[in-house]
Amino acid sequence: MPCILLIAILPGVTGPPVGATAAPQPRVKDVSDVYAQPTAAAEPVTPGDLSQYTTLCLGGPAGRIIPAGSAEEIVARVREAGEDLLLLAGGSNVVIGDVGFPGTVLLVRSRGLRVLAEDEQTVTVRVEAGEPWDELVAATVTNGWSGVECLSGIPGSTGATPIQNVGAYGQEVAETITGVQVYDRVNGTVDRVAAADCGFAYRTSIFKYSERWVVLSVDFRLNRSPRSGPVRYAELARALGVDVGDRVPLTQARATVLRLRAGKGMVLDAADPDTRSVGSFFTNPVLDRAGYELLRQRAADLGEPPAWPGAGDVVKISAAWLIDKAGFGKGHLGPEGVAISRKHTLALTNPTGAASTAALITLAREIRDGVHARFGVTLHPEPVLINCTL
Repeated sequence: MPCILLIAILPGVTGPPVGATAAPQPRVKDVSDVYAQPTAAAEPVTPGDLSQYTTLCLGGPAGRIIPAGSAEEIVARVREAGEDLLLLAGGSNVVIGDVGFPGTVLLVRSRGLRVLAEDEQTVTVRVEAGEPWDELVAATVTNGWSGVECLSGIPGSTGATPIQNVGAYGQEVAETITGVQVYDRVNGTVDRVAAADCGFAYRTSIFKYSERWVVLSVDFRLNRSPRSGPVRYAELARALGVDVGDRVPLTQARATVLRLRAGKGMVLDAADPDTRSVGSFFTNPVLDRAGYELLRQRAADLGEPPAWPGAGDVVKISAAWLIDKAGFGKGHLGPEGVAISRKHTLALTNPTGAASTAALITLAREIRDGVHARFGVTLHPEPVLINCTL
């Protein structure tokens, strides 16, 4: 039976906001979700199999499933929850165990965008958490607003993007976010966290993995320009036929990014089993200089490992390269038909839609352990794991 792809909201990191006092945390879980699509169908309050709501088509039953169509309703539902609660919008960056989730699953369905401020150079917009991200990006391109065009084709909700500082092809949302409206479960208040207090870093923020905050909406400041920001990503520059640092029309940047992502199976397509995944399953490892030199020694027979310098004398390594060179190429099969995507080494897929979460986790462990045995580097999963462990 085909799965239904929805939109999700991302989690945060434990700890109080600036000036707040920590308190016992309620038993609420959030799910990171960056690769989902919305549904137009009404969603009744019923028990259900969570595989319907994940892009992997994996996940066991839920105790009950409740949609929330506005920020006010999201807050009310969280406040009234008397049992474990899972916040979910699409399940595109989450792996849910075969046992499912015995409590309440709250589906985030808030929509909308409004202009908060504008001048000749910039426009600031507030976007509801459940607004489909790629629809927002398309709207910015249409309106001549520059700043997120290279983030085209990332399915999912706008509320998801600040949680793990979503980025691709040389852009990150941290560059345009000015603030995030959240519900603080500890203090029971709705607050705005300024961008400077969000703790943005590579694929993370203060919100990630936290059970404290629920993202309600996000503010973005974008440039009024028909041309993209400077192209920073070498692969994108080559595809555009320009030099790194050049600018191109917004429509050209968006179309090229969509084409590149589709070629890697990273744009959802019901007809393509390679897109039945959570996108990149593993993050790129970040090593200190000593760790990087050790990796170079272990990989001396394979050539120089692809790497990028980071802040604080660290080096980011290509997880895809490590996986491939450890012997796990595109199309590598695991149990029950799960496999590495035929298009992208970082994506683990459920091509038939009939496998178990246990099978996918077994494949992920095989890859993680094989990379560590070959290179001494430990890979970490990018999706949030619910009632399953790697």
